[in-house]
Amino acid sequence: MQSIDLAGVGMTSQRTRERLIERLSEQGITNQSVLETIRITPRHIFLDEALSHRAYEDTALPIGFSQTLSQPYVVALMTQLLLANGTPRKVLEIGTGSGYQTVVLAQLVDQVYTVERIRPLLDLAKTRFRRLGMTGVVAEHYDGSFGLREHAPYDGIITTAAPKVIPTELLKQLATNGSLVIPVGDGRHQDLRVLRRQGDTEEFEEEIIAKVKFVPLLGGLAR
Repeated sequence: MQSIDLAGVGMTSQRTRERLIERLSEQGITNQSVLETIRITPRHIFLDEALSHRAYEDTALPIGFSQTLSQPYVVALMTQLLLANGTPRKVLEIGTGSGYQTVVLAQLVDQVYTVERIRPLLDLAKTRFRRLGMTGVVAEHYDGSFGLREHAPYDGIITTAAPKVIPTELLKQLATNGSLVIPVGDGRHQDLRVLRRQGDTEEFEEEIIAKVKFVPLLGGLAR
């Protein structure tokens, strides 16, 4: 991540990123590994050039196909929640989108599996993964409402789109003591929730964290 375009200039410079990290800290992000990862990750390359100057604002931004690049605070919060009980070894991400959340995760855990239903978004994300030299990422064109059974179980699952109800298939794919971080609700009311599997039982501890707004989790594949 050392070339000039990755390092950024002006509104994408390191100084601008540092101000973002200060805001995240003020909002309650305390995991220093998460803060450092967001500090060094070039968010501007996950956007069209016309929007890159807004990359380090703490706001969601459009990436096409009616999808968004999540607000940095929400990315940091969800990542911090996923790491709250120790660093998971293997994580599943539902909704690759631009690939930004994937890249943040890939710098913190051993293995990330990520699925995206919109083929052009997935192809762009894969290009960014290669550009950044990301290893430990497997990205597939797949309907995320079914999880990704072939690589289950997962120590953590993170969902970047909101179902109206929690898919039972995702809960089934959690490993012993695994955590699911997921927004749940309709277009008007959504809660960010964490569900933690209790040992190797079929029981889950559930916690509501905050009000959020995500795109809906849709089924099927789009090309």
